[in-house]
Amino acid sequence: MRQDKPGVLLVNLGTPDAPTTPAVKRYLKQFLSDPRVVDAPRWLWWPVLNTVILPFRSPRVSKLYASVWMEGGSPLLVYSKRQRDALAARVDMPVELGMSYGNPSLKSAVDKLMGQGVTRLIVLPLYPQFSCSTVAAVWDGLTTVFRGYRSLPDVQFIRDYAEHPAYIAALKATVERSFERHGQPDLLVLSFHGIPQRFANEGDDYPQRCADTTAALVNALGLREDQYMMTFQSRFGREPWLMPYTDKTMEGLPAKGIKHVQVMSPGFSSDCLETLEEISGENCEIFMHAGGEKFEYIPALNADEAHIDMMVQLVDARR
Repeated sequence: MRQDKPGVLLVNLGTPDAPTTPAVKRYLKQFLSDPRVVDAPRWLWWPVLNTVILPFRSPRVSKLYASVWMEGGSPLLVYSKRQRDALAARVDMPVELGMSYGNPSLKSAVDKLMGQGVTRLIVLPLYPQFSCSTVAAVWDGLTTVFRGYRSLPDVQFIRDYAEHPAYIAALKATVERSFERHGQPDLLVLSFHGIPQRFANEGDDYPQRCADTTAALVNALGLREDQYMMTFQSRFGREPWLMPYTDKTMEGLPAKGIKHVQVMSPGFSSDCLETLEEISGENCEIFMHAGGEKFEYIPALNADEAHIDMMVQLVDARR
């Protein structure tokens, strides 16, 4: 009789192996070659990617990575490994970490789990809100990996957890700690990673899932409508992305009398370049230069105990 043995696969976006131009170029090429991320026709996008984007963007991005690099690697990798280790200590099953792009790869993580005799794979993409550009890319990556297997495990795929009570409770606790430490701001800004507006028009429910998280969190915090705002960051390219844009919002707030803001990025399970450099660095500078007086970034949940509690609940529900 086939014995049931569950295992957990945590998946995050990915990271360069080093804060150097060659490493960043390799990473960006893999990332930006995924049709889930950039769905332009290959004949049009490939020459632009290889002759314009990679040569000019890689040196600049490598410097940004160097500004946040940690002893154990990029922040996203360091915190994702801590999450993996903390979850593994709480559940009696194998837990591995894979990245959609870069290392450790999805294939290496799946190979380790299958090598331990796992027959039921619980896949937890570390994206609280579903998007075709992130969660669906994990699905695609898994199907590619499994093409090399003669036998497949049962798969329990966690689509997202935008409104999970434990996720909202963990976010609420981090906001309350920040309010207690720095005082309640004039405005709490919830900055989510953006996607092209076209993706939403074509059926991606990501904007709604961000709104669901925002509604649940502000309800838990008891905030009035004028005490919070939802924005979108990290746009790329020339086509319209989800609005309002975080950077443009920061630029305009002081003129409206908003002098003290606190910003969190609930869509990021781990601190990374987009939170530590873009939000805590670049957007702070934009706000202060425009006349703001106080800016605090509220860290991602990372390996916070309440965050790991949520992961345990998600996994246990699919044992």
